[in-house]
Amino acid sequence: MAEKQGLPPLHILLAIAIMAVWGSNFTVIKLGLAHLPPLTFAMLRFIFVAFPLILFLPRPKVSWGNLAAYGLLIGAGQFGLLFTAMRASITPGIASLILQMQVFFTIGLSMWLTGERMAKVQVIALVLASVGLATILAHTDGSATPLGLALCVTAAFSWGCGNIVARNAVRADPALNMLAYDVWSAIFAVPPLLAFALVLEGPQAMLAGIAAANGATWSAVAWQSVGNTMFGYAAWGWLLGRHPAAQVAPMALMVPIFGLATSALALGEPVQGWKIAAFALVMSGLALGMLWPIVKERLARRAA
Repeated sequence: MAEKQGLPPLHILLAIAIMAVWGSNFTVIKLGLAHLPPLTFAMLRFIFVAFPLILFLPRPKVSWGNLAAYGLLIGAGQFGLLFTAMRASITPGIASLILQMQVFFTIGLSMWLTGERMAKVQVIALVLASVGLATILAHTDGSATPLGLALCVTAAFSWGCGNIVARNAVRADPALNMLAYDVWSAIFAVPPLLAFALVLEGPQAMLAGIAAANGATWSAVAWQSVGNTMFGYAAWGWLLGRHPAAQVAPMALMVPIFGLATSALALGEPVQGWKIAAFALVMSGLALGMLWPIVKERLARRAA
């Protein structure tokens, strides 16, 4: 495993491709939600991740508990909450930014598991990001509601937990097939999403949404399943398993850039001055939080 070296050029290009897919995905989600209720949409996403590939890909050599944890955290946790928020409580551009709080959660969980204490620089980073979130919350133009922010932050926490679960799986088996991992873990995302959809949305709304879905809606479902999950999460897990989190995680800073640009171009999301300021604050916090471990490692090597 390349612990000391930076990402090779091909790995950097792969990371950029993942970020482009993930960034544009927020606009795709919004288009799919035009017809499908959010939990129904999330359920369909993971149904098509699992089937039919689960019939052809052997189960990865990880525990059922690991697969279940990842499926629940990424499926019911991250995307169930994100889709619900994006139905009417937050715009795609803002959602793409808030979800990157997963960086703090991923690094924080890694530090908690290793017993490392948070550095002053990382505290400053968290404060900057929090001020950015407060800036978003202070504006009531419909870009984000308190509920939308709460759901997105919780979704980011679920993603961060999922990152730790996936990294543990890859480090236990460096040859792990990440596509098979995503496919088999998806079977644990479907039941809770189905249960929540039946209770919170109701069978009538679920069937009505599926009946009203057009070609664009099903294309959004396909993009979610194939592009975002099968490619994006499989490739992201592959990178996390082969490089330190501090080298891979900073690439996620590109997601909000793709997210806001795509939403502005495709959906006409306004880009006001306060939104740019909020983006700058959160992105500065994310950059400090992610780049500090790299700087710390280089300083330690020089001192040695």
